Parts: sequence; structure tokens; C-alpha cells
Amino acid sequence: MATQLERAEQNIEQHSAALKKPLGLFDLVVTQILFVVGSSWVGTAAKLGPSHLFFWSLAILLFYIPQAAVVIYLNRLMPLEGGLYQWAKLGFNEFAGFMVAWNVWLLSITVIALGGMFVTINISYAIGVAWMPDSKLCVSLISCALVAGLAWTGIRGLSVGKWLHNTGGFAMLLAYGALIVLPFVSLARGELKEYHPLQFAAPTMSIFFCFNIFSKLAVGALSGFEYVAILAGEARAPARNIGRSVMIAAPIIALMFILGTSSVLALVGNNQIDLIGPVPQTLRLGLRSFPIAGAIASVGILMMTVRSVSATSVHLTGSSRLPMVAGWDRLLPDWFSRLHPRYKTP
Repeated sequence: MATQLERAEQNIEQHSAALKKPLGLFDLVVTQILFVVGSSWVGTAAKLGPSHLFFWSLAILLFYIPQAAVVIYLNRLMPLEGGLYQWAKLGFNEFAGFMVAWNVWLLSITVIALGGMFVTINISYAIGVAWMPDSKLCVSLISCALVAGLAWTGIRGLSVGKWLHNTGGFAMLLAYGALIVLPFVSLARGELKEYHPLQFAAPTMSIFFCFNIFSKLAVGALSGFEYVAILAGEARAPARNIGRSVMIAAPIIALMFILGTSSVLALVGNNQIDLIGPVPQTLRLGLRSFPIAGAIASVGILMMTVRSVSATSVHLTGSSRLPMVAGWDRLLPDWFSRLHPRYKTP
């Protein structure tokens, strides 16, 4: 059995040899943060009130840490282009691998299709033009421009794409950094009487409501480490670096979610939480006493827009690799696995 597995891995590595390998440890860490951290989850968690830390801790213990451990283990065992497709195929059979890839691909295509709407909404918030999301022509033009731009980036490969991903990751870090620091600024200025970001409280809501939010935090907010492993064949030293990227990014992501939720609770207060854009809403409310509050909030919204575009690019990159590796196994026509003669991209 071991010999058969080794032969299968050698065959995959032969196919992967033609791919460029531009991704280093730094790129992988930033991409993990970009892909896992979303802009809406802190608003969802804030619906739990002071007990959000209890549920974040529970989700981290029961889902986040086990997921990270499994991804690290499987990637060290099989650091192969295609990631979880290869793991399912070699661990079970080709049908299982194909169905895993199909479901991941379908998710990515759905996210890409919605990307234009998200970008349109964010731009309308940033520049104060309310009619944009309601205009089919505007949404269609922005969606077409987004897909065309991401397709060009995809053809150029990760040598270019990684810079887009890194830019989006830094934009996300800056936006969350401002979100996390803002309550301390408000406390120092006397606008908040007290602030306890790590306050631990038992839940008081109904069990059905708590389970609903908990499932969203665990399966929704804290998932995604497995996606970057799809690009193992385009990373340098993937057996080592992808696992390290998970270990480095995991605590950063957890702190961003927990402290970000505390900021939303502290600054939004009794106002209705915007579940679509809680970060821009919190920035705008926290900066309302500053003369340039509107401009700063608009910059924050634009940073979240850059993050959305970059995360969509990660989805597009992964969705182009999965048909390629399925083509290597002749589960799809050979032309799915053909590479660009210059850029070596599918």
C-alpha cells in the first residue's frame, strides 16, 4: 500500500514540476489571514453580546484547532498540488476526490459570482452613492470588470497574484488594527467609561439561537486553512511552509476575531449591528467625534473592498487548479490541464 501511495505521489509531483513556485512562507501566512478572516463575522458574533468570548473559545477548541491539526498533518504527509482533492483521492478513491473538488469548486464559483455585488455595495458605501447596488447595469459592469481583471491576474500566475493577495491581506490587517485600537482611543478620550475586551460571560440566550451563531462561527468564520493547501505545488518547501503558515496565522486570526467582536460591542452599543458591514459601521461610529470621521471610514470601507477583491482572487486561483489536477487523472478532458506556454498557469 505504501508503495502504491508513493507511486501516486511521484506521478503528481512529475505533473507539478512544470509549475512555477513563487509562494514563500510570508506569502502563505498573509494568504491564510486574507482567506479566513471575513468582514462580517465579528458582527454575527456580536449578536451574542458579552458571551461571544465563550462561543469563540468553544469554536476554537472544537473546530479551529482540530482543523488546523488535520491540515498540518495531511499536508506534511501529502504536500501535493490540489491539496484536499489529492488527500481525498489517495485516502479513499478517485470518486471521493472528485466530489470533494467539485464541492469546493462550486463554492468558489458562487463566491466569484457574488464578488461584483459585494464590491459594488462597498464602493457605494465609500463614496455615498446609494443607487449603485440597485442598478443592474452598474453591478453588471463592475462584475465584468472584476472577473476580467482577476482572469488576467490568474493567467499571469501567482508571481503576480501573490502581490494582490498580499495587498488584500495587509488591507485586512490595517482595517482590523484600526477596529481593535479604536475602543482604547475612545477610552482615553473619555468617550467610553470602561472597556473589557476579554470579558468572559456565560450565555443567556436560548439554546437554539446560541447553536445557530456557534455553528456560523465554527464552520463559517474559522474555516479555510485547507484551501491554501491546494497551491502546494506552487509553494517553496510546501511540506514545511504550509504547516508553518497555519501555526503562525492561527493565533493572529483568533485574536482578530475576538478583539474585533469586542470592539463592535463597545462602539456600536445599543445601535442595530450591520451584519453585512460591521467593520465600516464600527469605524464610522467610533470616529464620529473626529472632524475627518467620514473620510477615515471611507478609507476603511475601501480597504475592505480591496480585501474582497483579493479573497475572490484566491477563490479563482483555487478553482482553476482543481480542474487541472482532475485532468491529470483523466477525470476531466486533457485540455483542463494544459498550461500557458509562458506563465505555466492552467
